[in-house]
Amino acid sequence: MLSPPPLHLLQVGPSAPSSLRDDPWQVYSSAQDPEGRCVCTVVAPQPSMCNRDARSRQLKSLLEKVQNLSSSILALDLRTLSELQFVEQMEAQLRTVESRFKEVQEGHETSTARQYKWMREKMSELRPLIPALESYRADAALVRRFKEEVQNVSEELSTLQEHVHELTDVHERVTDLELRLKACMNRLACGKLTGISDPVTIKTSGSRFGSWMTDPLAPPGDTRVWYMDGYHNNRFVREYPSLWDFMSSENYTSHRLPHPWSGTGQVVYNGSLYFNKLQSHTIIKFDLKAGLISRARQLDFAGYNNMYHYSWGGHSDIDLMVDEGGLWAVYATHQNAGNIVLSQLDPESLTITRSWVTNHPKRSAGESFMICGTLYVTNGYSGGTKVYYAYSTNSSTYEYIDIPLVNKYSHLSMLDYNPRERALYAWNNGHQVLDPVRTATGPGLKLDWD
Repeated sequence: MLSPPPLHLLQVGPSAPSSLRDDPWQVYSSAQDPEGRCVCTVVAPQPSMCNRDARSRQLKSLLEKVQNLSSSILALDLRTLSELQFVEQMEAQLRTVESRFKEVQEGHETSTARQYKWMREKMSELRPLIPALESYRADAALVRRFKEEVQNVSEELSTLQEHVHELTDVHERVTDLELRLKACMNRLACGKLTGISDPVTIKTSGSRFGSWMTDPLAPPGDTRVWYMDGYHNNRFVREYPSLWDFMSSENYTSHRLPHPWSGTGQVVYNGSLYFNKLQSHTIIKFDLKAGLISRARQLDFAGYNNMYHYSWGGHSDIDLMVDEGGLWAVYATHQNAGNIVLSQLDPESLTITRSWVTNHPKRSAGESFMICGTLYVTNGYSGGTKVYYAYSTNSSTYEYIDIPLVNKYSHLSMLDYNPRERALYAWNNGHQVLDPVRTATGPGLKLDWD
């Protein structure tokens, strides 16, 4: 009885802004494609919404500043109002005196000289208040406008804060859904390795040593192939448009890396090439689209420069690989007596999220690869090769197994698992080979030749 085929998770995003506003909740459905594969679909908010924590903190800080500003404006408004009332009283007195002064001027013959003198002195005292009054009136108007603007900003920020809270709730719900879907995918697609099919030779080219790969996270229809010949002091990566181009032509684009690579443990993952910089324990993330290094980080304590290589040599101290769970690094340290250390890496920052130490000597391993969180190690690289050691990161335990691996060309220098194809990519003595794998949940390998 065949087990269910692997589940493909399709995340459609960002969704249209209008629809997001109308219905901010995730849309989830499941169906089967014409090939019988289970397809799960989720519509998620725009990626920029994922920065909700930072944006929420910024918004909270801005609201606090506006609230403090509102308090200051209130105090200024009260003081301005008090002073304005005083000036308005003086203005009334000024108008009264000015009116009486005009009357005196018009009928000064009937007024005494003393009254005329007093009025002139009073007018002299009150006239300087006129520009002050105008200034206070302007200040009061400015304060009123300022109050109105701050009030508008406060209302807008409050509305925005409510919206951010809604988006936070949406994001939490979508995150929960993604976790459930990932768990579902792992249950359906993951399982223990039970067998490796006979190899399929794709091409014969290059030297005895090298690596080739496709991107397991490439979008549908993207079947580009990357090809890296040699293990030492080379920095040119070939990009072929498709598997068919790789097999049948020299139609490729060449990428020149800023630094030469070391070993054959490179991997392409989500549009970036990850490799070990020559004569160092530095891991480099190279953006293939931009043609630039986007991140570099040292793998602390990792042996390099043929210190803890695989049994075939070739500066294979650090082996990068991917599986259904993400990006991994296999290496050895002096602290672990040269035994294999397995670390999961954050693909963005290259920081180690978790590590496991094993009891298997790195120099005794022929090659290794990850499937569903389990590290599988071969007993050699030539002759009667088999997978004989498995270390599970889920249980932090190991076991000895016996799964034959047909070593058709007698010299494996690269062996990596691709979770999308569910096959092992191998470089075997100048031949680029695919080995379909079988797990407890069913067979793999779906070749896309376009």
